[in-house]
Formats: sequence, structure tokens, C-alpha cells
Amino acid sequence: MTKEAELRNSKLLALAFFAGAALLFLSTLFLPQNWWTGLLRAFSEAAMVGALADWFAVVALFKRVPIPIVSRHTEIIPKNKERIADNLALFVREKFLDTESIVGLIRRHDPVQKVAEWLVKPANTELLGQHLVRVGAWMLDFIEDSAVQGFMRRAVHAMVGSVDLSKSAGTILESLTRDGRHQELLNEGIVQLARLLDNADTQETIGQGIVDWLKEDYAFIEKMLPSELIGRKGADLAVRLASGILNKVAADPQHPLRQRFDAFTVDFIERLKRDPAFAQKAEEIKAYLLGDETLNGYLGSLWQELKGWLKQDLHSEESSLRRRLVGMGAWVGKVLAEDPQLRASLSENLESAARGVAPEFAGFLTRHIADTVKQWDDREMSEQIELNIGKDLQYIRINGTIVGGLIGVTLYLLSQAPALFG
Repeated sequence: MTKEAELRNSKLLALAFFAGAALLFLSTLFLPQNWWTGLLRAFSEAAMVGALADWFAVVALFKRVPIPIVSRHTEIIPKNKERIADNLALFVREKFLDTESIVGLIRRHDPVQKVAEWLVKPANTELLGQHLVRVGAWMLDFIEDSAVQGFMRRAVHAMVGSVDLSKSAGTILESLTRDGRHQELLNEGIVQLARLLDNADTQETIGQGIVDWLKEDYAFIEKMLPSELIGRKGADLAVRLASGILNKVAADPQHPLRQRFDAFTVDFIERLKRDPAFAQKAEEIKAYLLGDETLNGYLGSLWQELKGWLKQDLHSEESSLRRRLVGMGAWVGKVLAEDPQLRASLSENLESAARGVAPEFAGFLTRHIADTVKQWDDREMSEQIELNIGKDLQYIRINGTIVGGLIGVTLYLLSQAPALFG
């Protein structure tokens, strides 16, 4: 049954009680006049008075009752809408949203402990992972692709446009080479080059290169000499000479090649930071990147590729994201469950956060409640309140009819007491 139907039925019931009292009163007019008739008349008269008085009280809350003098005290709720709004908001703030009430609520329920207990159960973490995956999939469908692509393109363009490539590269290299760390890079390069020279394929390539050189530049002599042997020997000689130089550089921290490498590095960094030619070249690179169709096309397709991968993973039965979310939830639950100090710390931080946020949140919600109620239409607000509490108010009318009748009986008995006991 709807609220409208319940309110209508309760009004009809209250009206039926009043009608019953009225019929009883009328019937006493035609009955023989005796003590019992007087008792019934007293009951019915007082019952009608009680019913009408409570009807007036209930109706006056919501509507104007056109009775001289007293009509200005009717239509109480519509006339006092703004005051009701302010008092309602203040009541909610003082009784439900004050700082100590919220902090007390946190202490009573200990949300950190409950979260830990919930997360340590595998079924719950699996359920959490499933819900997060569904939310993620929904968000991917909800997000407008063109907006994300435009945002990514603008973000990359803004980042590239604001960076001084030349100075930034110089600063990065300066940091990387501080305390001679670039020499470690040189050492690694020497090791890799030595391995490359020691490789049989490399030596064969060098030998073949010598043979090809003889054939191209000294074809006549090459036909008279054992070019294959010369190539092998030449490659072996070249490898031994290069390896010897590399070994000397690797063994001597003060080797001239290392010093020249230091000087070249320092000079190159300074040129990157101060040379206008490098700065101009860096600006050309930036302009090229910002206007390059390939880069911009890649940025445009990057979101589509990422979104496609995410959707495929989220809809997969073996979703890697879901596994990670489940694992993360289980880990958080385990850590919270095993570390009482962490739980206590989180609870303290939660209480501190509540103390800091509660006043502002309470003020916002109070203003929201008051402003919302004030914006309601007077008649609509009155109808909504009556619809929600009117059913219970009709029982006031019913009780008024019964109580009024009983009071009438009591007064009649008191008035007849001298005759009864005289």
C-alpha cells in the first residue's frame, strides 16, 4: 500500500470515529431521557469536542483553517518553513555531526580492525577484486576517448614545450658524470668492446673486410698473394693491437685516453648548457616533435591501445589486474591483522582526520540541509511532511475522540455524584 493510500485510510478511520460519536449524540435526542441517556450524551458530546479539537490541531499544522481570530495561528509548517529548515539543520549538526560524536563512532566500531578482519578472508579479497574489476571496466566504457586523447596530447605538448632540452641534457649529464662516474661507463664500454673483439664472428668479419679491401683497391696484387691468409693474419694483428690498447686503458686510471675522455665530457656538457648552436638545435628538435605526425598519431593511438589491453585483461577469467588487486588486498589485511601498532596508528590518524574534517563537513551539510528545505515549495513541503507523518497524526484525532468521550463520562459522573450518593 502506498503512503497516499495509508494516509487516506487513516483519515477515513478518524472521520468514522467522529461520525460514530455524532450518531450516538443524535440518537440520544430521541431516546427516553434518563440517567443512562445522559451518560451517553455526555460521552458523545465530549468525544465530538475532542475529535474536532484534535482535527483542528492536525489540520492547522499543514493548512489554513478559515476561523476568525485563530486562523493566523494555522498553516504553521508552511509559514515557518525557513525556521524549520534552520532548526532541522542545527539539530542534525549538534546531535549527529559534532566532532566528538563522529570520533566516538570511530572508537566504538574500530573500522581499521573490521577492515583487517574482512580482508584476511580470501573470499572477501576475491570479491573485492571482482567488484574493482567491474568498476574499472565500467569506467573504461564511460570515459570519452577523444577527451582522453586530447588531454594526453596537450599534456605531452606542454611538457615538451616547457623543457629546455639543451640545458636539461647538460644538467643530467653533469649529474651522471659527477665524481668520475662516467669513467665507469667507459670501463663497461671497454669490457664490451673486448668481448666483441674476442668473438670469432667479429674476427672473421675483420678478416673478410681486409680481403675485400685488397680486392677493391689492389686487385692485381691480391691475385698474386694469399689474400685469405693475409685477411686472417691481419684480423689477428688488428685484434691484438686493439686489445692491447684497451687493456692499457683499463689498467691505468691516468691513461691519456681517459684524460681526453674527461676533457671531452666536460666540454660537451658546457656546450650543451651554453652554446647557442646546441640551444637552437634543441628548439628545432622540440618543434619537430610537436609537429611530427608520427608522434601525434602515436599519442592519439596510445590511449586506444592501452584501453584495449585493459578491457581485454579485465574481461579475462585470468585477469592479471584482478590477481594483483586480490593479492594486494590480502597483503594489506595480513599486515593489519598482524601489526597492532599499525592498527592503532591508523585509528589515531583516522580520529585526527575526523577532528579536522568534521567541523567543515558538518557546516557544509548543515548549510545544504537548510538551503535545500528553504528552496522547497511551501505547499509541496507541507504535503510531503503530511504524507510521511500524517498517518500517525490521524491517531491523535482517534485518541482525542476516545479520550474526550471518557472525560465527558467522568465529568457527568462527578456531576451526578450528589444525586447518586445523597
